[in-house]
Amino acid sequence: MWREFFADLRAQKLRTSLTVLGIAWGTVAVVVLLAFGVGLERQTKKRFHGLGDRIVILWGGRTTKPFAGFGDGRSIRLQAEDVPLLAREVAEIENISPEYITQNARLRRGVKAAVPAVTGILPVYGQMRNIIAEAGGRFINDRDVAERRRVAVLGDELAKLLFEHDAPVGQQVFLGDAPFTVVGVMRPKLQNSSYQERDKDRIFIPATTHYALFGNRFLSNIVYRARSPEVTKAAERRVYETLGRKDRFDPQDKDALAFWDTSEWETRFGQMFVAFNIFFAIVGSFTLLVGGIGVANIMYIVVRERTREIGVRRAVGARRADIMRQFFAEALMIVSLGAMLGLLLSVGLVTALGGLPIKEFVGVPTISPTVLTATLVLLAAVAFAAGLMPARRAAALDPVDALRT
Repeated sequence: MWREFFADLRAQKLRTSLTVLGIAWGTVAVVVLLAFGVGLERQTKKRFHGLGDRIVILWGGRTTKPFAGFGDGRSIRLQAEDVPLLAREVAEIENISPEYITQNARLRRGVKAAVPAVTGILPVYGQMRNIIAEAGGRFINDRDVAERRRVAVLGDELAKLLFEHDAPVGQQVFLGDAPFTVVGVMRPKLQNSSYQERDKDRIFIPATTHYALFGNRFLSNIVYRARSPEVTKAAERRVYETLGRKDRFDPQDKDALAFWDTSEWETRFGQMFVAFNIFFAIVGSFTLLVGGIGVANIMYIVVRERTREIGVRRAVGARRADIMRQFFAEALMIVSLGAMLGLLLSVGLVTALGGLPIKEFVGVPTISPTVLTATLVLLAAVAFAAGLMPARRAAALDPVDALRT
């Protein structure tokens, strides 16, 4: 069988080569498209995690239902005492921090100045929001909050603006007329979503210091994280009930508070990328299908050219299954050659594309085990479909009619 296969390759070099290239091109289309889908999904999730892991951002809203003698249209404003209240009453909450944000304070160092979002927070905020200090510095700690220290952590872009090539840690900046000591600079991170301002352009100070300096009566928002994704919705209901009792609004009034559940958004992104990858697989499959049609076509031609040979084989004792197995195996060999060539080309192409300066936007194309498995399944389906019908036709030939041809 192998001798006959390679003899046929030598006899029909151009025809077989074009067929193998068709399968190779279809393989490249499937692998590269799915590899780009995987890379884009990973990059998007990485950027999304720049905002934080499984966090919920809570804002005050406006009531739409009368309750306990109060009319509708009443503003619900979050206050500092809401944070310990929620931490105490909502068992589903693992970490929680207030967030004060002021955007009209001028930050300066010498002649360089900026007007960043001045953010007052608790130490656990950095853990929830993935704000990690670079080596040599630190984030806000409990003593900073307890003693209302004038210390600050700068976003990496803000630090570059104020200090350029100088080391910021240990240096002083002025927030208005108040001096602050820089204790850390945020490690650069990818972030494709934000509220108010990206973290790279912010300055973070202790919440108590922010209150003492600016006197904000109300919080901008509260950031918390549930103990697990499964209890996030339960935590949200408990937050409505707890703040509803305190601020006298109906716990069923969903407009009284506003939530941004990042784990829910991440789930939606995941579903969207599943749809993208299915679309990419379908597009690549059509290209691979064209190659499969080419294999089926060449096998029909081979059957017609070797009809007399089939008659001789049947006359000397070959069974239908033997004939079918022979031609099916030849189709499988052609698809296998094309698949191996296509996979080699795909690896080279994905490696070359991974070196281009595009990973910040679309990620690094990756041939993951899932991509490889999907490609091999498609190739197996194409090989089966392309070889089955010609092989059955060859096996169905009548020996007398085949000899007479």
